[in-house]
Amino acid sequence: MKIKKLKFILIIYSVFTFSYLNAQERDKIFLEENGCVSVEAEHFYKQTQNQHREWVVIDSDQYKYADQDGDKGEYATACAATFIELLPDTRRTHADKLVKGENFSGTPGIAVVEYQIYFNTPGKYYVWVRAFSTGTEDNGIHVGLDGEWPESGKRMQWCKGKNEWTWESKQRTKEHHCGEAEKIFLEIKEKGVHSIQFSMREDGFAFDKFQLSTSYEKPLNFGIDEKIYSSNPN
Repeated sequence: MKIKKLKFILIIYSVFTFSYLNAQERDKIFLEENGCVSVEAEHFYKQTQNQHREWVVIDSDQYKYADQDGDKGEYATACAATFIELLPDTRRTHADKLVKGENFSGTPGIAVVEYQIYFNTPGKYYVWVRAFSTGTEDNGIHVGLDGEWPESGKRMQWCKGKNEWTWESKQRTKEHHCGEAEKIFLEIKEKGVHSIQFSMREDGFAFDKFQLSTSYEKPLNFGIDEKIYSSNPN
């Protein structure tokens, strides 16, 4: 009886410890220095409005989501072999049914994932995202700031770099469906902690990392390393 009780206590302790460490990993504020900051997508602070689609952390156990996702193998070349994806992915081709507010949203605010960053340097920050796109229906996302969705953060678009992790910072427009350069940016007006959020445009979007920079320079490989300002005291 004592052995069984001990095993039960160890199991409960392990579960609690895993949950606590996982929460601690996400309960961080990242740091901008010298006009640049980079964050791994899986290190989100929270996600909301995920009734129909959810950002799922995917690593080497990716195949357990095979019924929700038509892709495979992205984790092997992702930064830290981990990324997040918006699942389930039901619109994989143009022929699949488009359901607004469920597998597509031209308006930001659905399936939102959020990050906290301490900015030392106010200014205009170009948004770069490292994404894995397989076609024309998993290559768009929206980005916002402090609960707002400025026009300069809508309709991030990928056309090149299919079936591989690709950094991009272009906005889809009526004139250029594959996107225009230097149109995706956020205005940080004050020094301090700000919330950066990303929202669904198309389901099946695979998201590895993002980088904000005051200069429009495409990140190389995995981009710069994350820097931690602090853990959230709350």
